[in-house]
Amino acid sequence: MSTADTIRAAVPGTPSSGIRALARLGFAAIGIVYVLMGILTLLAAAGQRQSGSTDKEGAVQYLQDLPGGPVLLGLIAVGLLGYIIWRFTQAIRDTESEGGGAKGLGKRLGYVGSGLFYSGLALYAARLALQGQAKASSGQTSQSLTARVLGWPGGNWLIVLVGVGIIGVGLYQLYKAYSGRFEKDVNASSLPAGQQRLVYRAGQVGFTARGVVLGIIGYFFVQAGLQARAGAVGSTGEAFDLLAAMGPWVLGTAAAGLLAYGLFMLVQARYPVLRGV
Repeated sequence: MSTADTIRAAVPGTPSSGIRALARLGFAAIGIVYVLMGILTLLAAAGQRQSGSTDKEGAVQYLQDLPGGPVLLGLIAVGLLGYIIWRFTQAIRDTESEGGGAKGLGKRLGYVGSGLFYSGLALYAARLALQGQAKASSGQTSQSLTARVLGWPGGNWLIVLVGVGIIGVGLYQLYKAYSGRFEKDVNASSLPAGQQRLVYRAGQVGFTARGVVLGIIGYFFVQAGLQARAGAVGSTGEAFDLLAAMGPWVLGTAAAGLLAYGLFMLVQARYPVLRGV
């Protein structure tokens, strides 16, 4: 194969192939972040790190200290941007054939929300890559925004609704874990049966852990709304602090779950099911 043929094979030739490449890069970026979160949280459970520094921002900051840190951070930022583009593509092009009814529109808005969920982390990684520092963590940003919303008429109830919504997403993660719905997003048919079972178990454990963490974050928002106190809002780091207070085994179990979720996302990056593109 000539050099020109190699370049043509590596560069997406159509918009659809470009979107597929961005989606796979996004799954890989999320997988790497969660694997690092799991490892750092396991170290926290063993008393080697503070639990509050093992959230997504902490995982991204860890990359900064590695050789080629800015390059790694740039790749993570681009990967997360790819994931955001893929989620917006799912919503706009209706790749999952959800339809235009109320239920379908709700699910498509959920894809948009899933993409936006990682927008702050993508910006955080990009700032670290370009400037070597970021203005604020997600926890600080959440508290700042919450304080602003609490100043609105009825703002406390809006924060409560946000918390209930996050808890709902957490419950949906648990539903995905035990209904096996996550299987449809991975084409693992080419793997041996034993490896397929491992992928399935990793997905179950991973989505369970993610659901528990999201549920705790949602609880923080509900409490912030009920108490009209922005300081009660917490991010993943504060959720880990709460789990750490329950004991190292509780935090360690959650860490193993997040590590499993990261590994599942890496498998999805390798064997994705990308419908409609």
